[in-house]
Amino acid sequence: MRTIEVNLYTFEELSDEAKEKALDKLRHINIDYDWWEGVYMHAENVGIKIKHFDTGRPWSIGIELQDSACEVARKIIAEHGKACGTYKTAEKFLADWAELVKQYSDGINTEIVAEDNEYEFDNEADELEKEFRRDIGHEYLTILQKEEEYLSSDEAVKETILANEYEFNEEGEM
Repeated sequence: MRTIEVNLYTFEELSDEAKEKALDKLRHINIDYDWWEGVYMHAENVGIKIKHFDTGRPWSIGIELQDSACEVARKIIAEHGKACGTYKTAEKFLADWAELVKQYSDGINTEIVAEDNEYEFDNEADELEKEFRRDIGHEYLTILQKEEEYLSSDEAVKETILANEYEFNEEGEM
């Protein structure tokens, strides 16, 4: 039997070159699990089910609205901040929806579609809802992409290293 002595260092004690090596080796430490679950739950709170996504090339996302598009948009307005892209998308959709209803109303009660105009309204409303699903899906895909970028950033990886008190050899190997 032989005993080998190894000097171990905290991340802060490493040279700049060894720190870079450690960060690169651990780049995916924060995304080796279901890191997207928080975003999925966030979406479900407003009536959106994210079925799948891919932030690679090409970007893609599959979503399903659990409620009507108007109800989902209202929930987003109630729960998201005004600076959020989802809020802006929901606000635009609701304004466009109100304008569409007004356009197909009888001119007196502008909040209800006139019976004679229901067919034309339905066709345009379907297209408006389709655009909303596409746009809100894109907003959630952007949220997922930004979260993934942050979790892989030097800042986030360093936070994980420090929080877990990882130790390294002189070259930055764990």
